[in-house]
Amino acid sequence: MSSFNNHTPFSVPGRPGGFGGGPQGPGPGAGRGNIPKVRAKNRGATIKRVWAYLNRQRVGIILVYIFTVLNAVISLIGPYLLGKAIDTAVIPGDYARLVQFCLLLLGIYLLGSVVAWVQAYVMTAVSQNTVFELRRDLFAKYQQLPIQFFDTHANGELMSRATNDIENVSNSLNQSVTQLLNSLITLSGSLVIMLMLNIPLTIVAMLTIPLVLLSSRKISGLSRVYFKKQQQSLGELNGFIEEKVSGLKVVKQYRMEETEAGRFSMISGELNKAGIKAQIVSGIVGPVMNLINNLNFALIAGVGGLMAYHDLATVGVIVSLLNYSKQFGRPISELANQYNLIQSAIAGAERVFEIMDMPSEYGDEDDGELPRLSGKVVFQNVSFGYESDSLILKDVTFEAKSGEKIALVGPTGAGKTTIINLLTRFYEISAGAVYIDGRDIRQLDKNALRSQLGMVLQDAHVFAGTIRENIRFGRLDATDQEVEEAARLANVDGFITRLPQGYETILGTEGGNLSHGQRQLLTIARAILADPAILILDEATSSVDTRTEMHIQQAMTTLMKGRTSFVIAHRLSTIQDADRILVIQDGRVAEQGSHEQLLALQGVYHELYNSQFKRAIQSDDI
Repeated sequence: MSSFNNHTPFSVPGRPGGFGGGPQGPGPGAGRGNIPKVRAKNRGATIKRVWAYLNRQRVGIILVYIFTVLNAVISLIGPYLLGKAIDTAVIPGDYARLVQFCLLLLGIYLLGSVVAWVQAYVMTAVSQNTVFELRRDLFAKYQQLPIQFFDTHANGELMSRATNDIENVSNSLNQSVTQLLNSLITLSGSLVIMLMLNIPLTIVAMLTIPLVLLSSRKISGLSRVYFKKQQQSLGELNGFIEEKVSGLKVVKQYRMEETEAGRFSMISGELNKAGIKAQIVSGIVGPVMNLINNLNFALIAGVGGLMAYHDLATVGVIVSLLNYSKQFGRPISELANQYNLIQSAIAGAERVFEIMDMPSEYGDEDDGELPRLSGKVVFQNVSFGYESDSLILKDVTFEAKSGEKIALVGPTGAGKTTIINLLTRFYEISAGAVYIDGRDIRQLDKNALRSQLGMVLQDAHVFAGTIRENIRFGRLDATDQEVEEAARLANVDGFITRLPQGYETILGTEGGNLSHGQRQLLTIARAILADPAILILDEATSSVDTRTEMHIQQAMTTLMKGRTSFVIAHRLSTIQDADRILVIQDGRVAEQGSHEQLLALQGVYHELYNSQFKRAIQSDDI
């Protein structure tokens, strides 16, 4: 039994922390309304895949099998002894023998209860461990999928697959697996004993079996369609809730509460309709099975009575056969009554395996460690579009020498962040090539490449946990001293040590108990600890006040020393010291050079700089 809980903590090796800024295209969750409908896969293949997970718990499965067989055998003994008691004790009036039979039956039923409890206990452990592995593998698959996948799938819909869908699988495993095995043994055992007791009455009991199978097949096929639609609607509803709760401030700012509540009612109504249809169809199964079983019981009782009247069967045999007919029909009825659970589980498993079957972003690149990069980056005739028919970058060519600070400026949507997304291989280029230290990055292992890239984004993302854990996210094997040294270099140590718990201060969701500037300094400390060869700074100071910006600029200056750095900035005053400034316009490098050189050109950069300078003067006058 101890093997049931031997869960090894799972991690995806080498997975970098943090993502690049969103593309000039569909953002995360943008495609919620366009999620393709899930096509029903082969039900047998889905069940086989679930069984492959279940089969990993072999010790538990063997124990479940043993106790299930024992439970089924005990349930088969009872009706036989009851019939014997009637024929050999009740009818002859042998009350002493009757008491013996009663005590024997009591012991058997008590033993059956104990065996059933142990069986349920073991099966619970097996099913929970199986679902643990299934959920673990699904989350691991999420880590392997490209950023583009998350651009077109709502977060809530993906969460629904990891929670609701897998929970349906868990419920079905917990209840249906042992029942299937028990039903098989009970059906076959009951049939053998019934044939041994009385062949004609057994044939009568079998007359309703085709009707049971036909009804079950028709109803299950119809209910499966509705349950799949129910799961799809539930995923869409979860996506809507996640999207609106995370953007609640915007909803309130624009007074859209009633509108969004109406949209929620519409989506929830679709789920309600699908759920009602699924439950109505599956709810038919129970009454239909009860009707057929009662008809079967009446047929056996009537024919058995006639046979007893003509001395063709004893009363005890008829009573035994009536009980066995219930045991024969009960497994079929119970399985039929669980069709809603089974169909929902199959639908959920299909949705989970659909994600697992998607191609990983990690392909056939070179494996192994990547030597420390010097940081020379070359973009050679690079073109790219998030949609195949719309290019964002068009024949972009430039070179960044080792240790240089390269600034990317230009209007929103020009393609600045897209350049970064291609450098980090969050997306793959459509044409051209990107080289680092003379090697095409498409031939480099993504994990090895990203381990030498550091990112500080406009959206300073921190995780629930301690401040120390958030900084250590840059390098998990860092010592406490190294974490604190990185914090000092990032000018964040001062405010941390003033906190009551210092580095052990627990941060709330999204670091809500810190200011944006403090969160940004933490992400810089994280990047310093990671010690990347190439650094990416994406609007890192765009959302802070002047005083905080000064601290962040000092920290970034420390961070950029000796590293090739790419800085995306709208405030041109922050990148005047860059070795080279690339002016991106309409997906092309319109101009490049130093600050002074670009001003002398009297071109696009000169116009951008003068417009910002005028706005700054007007702001000061006001």
